[in-house]
Amino acid sequence: MPDLLEYTGLILPIGVLLPLVFAAAIALVPRGKHDLVRALALVGTMLPIAWFIPIASAFDWTNGGATHFVGVYDWFTPLGLRASFGADVISMLLLGLTVLLGPICVLASYSAITERVRTYYAWLLILQAAMTGVFVARDLIMFYVFFEFTLVPLYILINLFGSTNRKAAATKFFLYTFTGSLITLAGLVYIAWQHKIGHGQWSFNFAHLRDSARGLSFHQQAWLFWAMLAGFAIKVPLFPVHTWLPLAHTEAPTAGSVILAGVLLKLGTYGIYRFVIDFLPAASTYFAPTLAVLSIIGILYAGLICWVQTDVKKLVAYSSVSHLGYCVLGLFALNSVGLTGSVLYMINHGLSTGALFLLIGFMYERYHTRSLKEVGGLAKVMPIWASFMVFFTMSSVGLPGLNGFISEIMCLLGAFQASGIHWGKDGALLPGATWGELGPWYAFAAGFGVIVTAMYLLIMLGKIVWGPLKEPAGHGHGHGHGHGHGHGHGHDDGKGDHAGHATLSKDLNAREIGVLLPLAALCLVLGLYPQPVLKALEGPTQELARNVDRYGRQQLPPNDPRVPRPKDQPAVPAPAQAALQPAPDAVASELVRTAPAATAGGEGR
Repeated sequence: MPDLLEYTGLILPIGVLLPLVFAAAIALVPRGKHDLVRALALVGTMLPIAWFIPIASAFDWTNGGATHFVGVYDWFTPLGLRASFGADVISMLLLGLTVLLGPICVLASYSAITERVRTYYAWLLILQAAMTGVFVARDLIMFYVFFEFTLVPLYILINLFGSTNRKAAATKFFLYTFTGSLITLAGLVYIAWQHKIGHGQWSFNFAHLRDSARGLSFHQQAWLFWAMLAGFAIKVPLFPVHTWLPLAHTEAPTAGSVILAGVLLKLGTYGIYRFVIDFLPAASTYFAPTLAVLSIIGILYAGLICWVQTDVKKLVAYSSVSHLGYCVLGLFALNSVGLTGSVLYMINHGLSTGALFLLIGFMYERYHTRSLKEVGGLAKVMPIWASFMVFFTMSSVGLPGLNGFISEIMCLLGAFQASGIHWGKDGALLPGATWGELGPWYAFAAGFGVIVTAMYLLIMLGKIVWGPLKEPAGHGHGHGHGHGHGHGHGHDDGKGDHAGHATLSKDLNAREIGVLLPLAALCLVLGLYPQPVLKALEGPTQELARNVDRYGRQQLPPNDPRVPRPKDQPAVPAPAQAALQPAPDAVASELVRTAPAATAGGEGR
């Protein structure tokens, strides 16, 4: 099987098509056949795991910066439109997270969704297909189509299956993210236009556009930086454009919150890594302190908001804003340590925060409330649930030995090292330091967020797990089974079966435990032995850091005081900047000229 994978460019498109095929099959199921719909949805999300395993086995993890399994298919050549697919190590890690969460979300929804069942699972599968497409696209138009299309399924899931304020949450989510994405599209198309001017033909290939963008003047890069950041920062979301997220998380159905936290927010950080930093190194270097300050404000501000929340789901929602501030801080450290920590944080946050949303959803199905004023001390009646809650909360806190610790400390360490002012002497750096404009004060300020995070999560844990037993009226200890709650409104699939509700046990059942166990295992493995992932990320993050240093620091305005330079590397005069433009990516150019094919080396970065 691995040999076959090395020579077919169809393998990545298959991963996009599998969920779509099962979504179409679900749409054809007669009304009322809810068990069949659920079975098809489960198979439609399990097959992508079977698709991913041989791909991961064939992937060369020692050469993670190269693009593997490349397939390029002509679409409309006069405008340079081609369906181009490929995956590097960043894509592979996020693909793995995406396919893992698919069946988990399906199984977690069995008892929660009992109305409009066909609609729910069909759109859930379509959403997985779109997310997969984002990570395997290697053409700008393909990337943007998948990136934007993720809005539609999630909008429908929130709008039809959310809580009381679902319509306002869905509308705010769509308007925020769609508006920002349009500005990002304008910036990306401008780069394609500049490529057309310089090379005489249109191309939307990532490698071609990257080379053209790096050759732009600093002022062009500065405008493009904020244009591209508009869409990606909203998607993260970064302070101060974060206000759509808590409402969307709180009102979304459980699976919607899991996917939003686990994968969709990572589309923003993935876009910053893939496009903003890699395409615009000079602007990224210049504006790194600004982004670091915004990240730190988000870490502390959202953490303090969490401290006063009484809705436990909203608390976890705001914690995502705080946690992803570390992720962005690591990205704009612009060194290998920070970049590696940031990518690992994307994975770790998806595991631990996604699990917390699952646990809150399971509790909500039984008690119909998320208020800390109405429920508490659940360890007395739900010991299994409480054990998982403690475990994943500790993971989110960053307890050493669990996955959250290593990624968080690497983001802080990356910021700590990134300072020519603090660690530079006579044009040279102290051992372990890197050029940059952050440094110890940025890491120190962000470090306060670690304390705030521990306080609000442990206070929440003390109330909901170990505090005095509190249960809403009608759900007391003597009532035995809890009752689920169908989030759906409307009945295009019939009234729905409520058998799943009647069989909910007081504590977690086997299905719910099975949903949580893979996430718990990964949190433990990545906490105790993250070395394989760190080793795989080492090459591409070091290469990106070198490129930022080469094309970024030297392309800043002459004599810019914000980024110190060694004495033997003076600022480059504007006329000489053209010499810094990288040579065309010969491998990528060859891929575009040839017929559809695939190779393990593919288009190198």
